[in-house]
Amino acid sequence: MREVYFIKQNKEKWLGIEQVIDGKIKKNPDDLSSLYINLINDLSFAQTYYPKSNTTVYLNHLSSQIFQKIYKTKRVEENRLVYFFKTEVPLLVYQYRRYLLYAFLFFVLFTSIGVLSAMYDKDFVNIILGESYVNETIENIKKNNAVGVYQSGTTWGTTIGIIFNNIQVGAKLYIYGIAGGVGTLFALLSNSVMLGSFQYFFYDYGALKDSARGIWLHGVFEIFAMVVEAMCGLILGASILFPRTLSRFNSFKQGFKDSFKIFLSTVPFTICAGIIEGYVTRHALKMPVILNLIIILGSLAVIGFYYFVYPAIVNKKTNKHTNDTIL
Repeated sequence: MREVYFIKQNKEKWLGIEQVIDGKIKKNPDDLSSLYINLINDLSFAQTYYPKSNTTVYLNHLSSQIFQKIYKTKRVEENRLVYFFKTEVPLLVYQYRRYLLYAFLFFVLFTSIGVLSAMYDKDFVNIILGESYVNETIENIKKNNAVGVYQSGTTWGTTIGIIFNNIQVGAKLYIYGIAGGVGTLFALLSNSVMLGSFQYFFYDYGALKDSARGIWLHGVFEIFAMVVEAMCGLILGASILFPRTLSRFNSFKQGFKDSFKIFLSTVPFTICAGIIEGYVTRHALKMPVILNLIIILGSLAVIGFYYFVYPAIVNKKTNKHTNDTIL
């Protein structure tokens, strides 16, 4: 069958499925399952006869969306919030996993630029971090208290201020993606260069180990969340630049909805980072090194597993469930 005729024959059905996904048409779980199985048959046909066609890409995207619709509407005794973090976000992260890779690679590149800039230009750190902050930190290092800057202010006041500041930074990384992703990359560049120059600054003064014991207590959640927020900004930008078979507006609407859900998933990690920075980091050098490592490596294991490993597990489990349902 020619592709043009295949599209003409099924176009109305696919548009109807789009309306179901958008919530314009209500369907019960059984009807949704029938639509999904029908769509899977169309997808299988397209993959066989038009493997490199935009039609195949479109049907694959539509299939994933209708399946999520089924998963959300089926009768389960599961809290909506639990479902959001346990299933919905991991499936979206897996679907857009290449953007997480892009964000991580840009983060490494920009952080390296910060390190090299601080290495070859001794005034660079003063420009990026501010002369007063640098001078205060140098004095703290001389007193063998590299994390002294984190010991000022009250614990609760500092925590609240840090949480709001970090959420604001994350929101910029995300929302700036509306400029085709360029704004997100600029925001990521700014923060990553600051991080790279900051770490080299401590290395240059022989305090890298002590600073790492403190900074990365909260930094693991904070920095990893920043990378995921940049991922969300890139998804938003790509939805505008590359609408594929959708209209640009519908592509943006879908990209915004998906990326915003992933962005929301970073908020608990950002809050945890603020609490650790406000209450724990100030005691970093008084803690046994083993406790520092447990917190740092434990945090890395939790957030790394959630965004890198768990999405693949959920996707595999979901596909198995789908195949069993169809059979």
